[in-house]
Amino acid sequence: MDHFSGLFDQFAPSARAFFTGNLCNNVVFDDRETTGYLHILRSGRLQVDGDGDSSFELTDPSLLFVPSHALHSFVPDVLTGADLVCARVQIGGSQANPITHSLPPMLIIPLSSIPTIAPTLDLLLTEAFGDHDGRQLALDRLFEYLIVQLLRHVVAQGQLKGGVLAGLADARLARALKAVHEAPGSPWTLDSLAEIAGMSRTRFAAHFRKLVGMTPMDYVTRWRMSVAQNLLRKGRTIKSVSAAVGYDSAAAFSRTFAKIVEQSPRQWAARDNGVIAKHAGASLVVAS
Repeated sequence: MDHFSGLFDQFAPSARAFFTGNLCNNVVFDDRETTGYLHILRSGRLQVDGDGDSSFELTDPSLLFVPSHALHSFVPDVLTGADLVCARVQIGGSQANPITHSLPPMLIIPLSSIPTIAPTLDLLLTEAFGDHDGRQLALDRLFEYLIVQLLRHVVAQGQLKGGVLAGLADARLARALKAVHEAPGSPWTLDSLAEIAGMSRTRFAAHFRKLVGMTPMDYVTRWRMSVAQNLLRKGRTIKSVSAAVGYDSAAAFSRTFAKIVEQSPRQWAARDNGVIAKHAGASLVVAS
């Protein structure tokens, strides 16, 4: 059973590599139009300063995943610098989504602790530090595949304490979540979801809230609004969107949308149409 299929239908990851080489100068990542970053430290020493007072040093080959916008900066070793490959990433567009809400602001993983991604890393680093035709496209697609592998890893290892990815790590909740993701317009009830999970109504509700961080029906509502945002982005009418996510009337849908998103569907669509993700056009910088 592919637990991610419904999630990725709405929130497919995308990436654009923008730096590869030896970093020898300090750099600050504060592009508020970029959803997140994925950095791979191949070699060298690197001080990472996060938002606030957080600071740490990476000395082993590591992966640093910043799934949503979070101010951070790099201070490489003054003598050796740091060999890096960096990409701007987005998971399903500009709006907040359940995947990024499940992840910490920064995820730091030593490469040695994820042997399953070694083949992907070998290909990615070969492309990054080589000079082959089609290099940009190859790097972008490999970074996107790496995001999928990272999400598989954190779910399989049970590394997350809450959110939808923590719920997907639980076999019973995963069945209910998958059903909601794949059919947001179905008339879901607490009873029907508990039945899919194979649990009693009371036990399912308590377990879901403890692990995912909200009630099952609150999650259904928020998932429907996330799906609605994607449909509005594609130019669908409010009436058709409301029907697609399970509402009998556009008025009822609009009230719920405004409560969750804090804008009416029309206001949100007008604002979102004016926000163009600039990372898609960024060029790859090769440093010596």
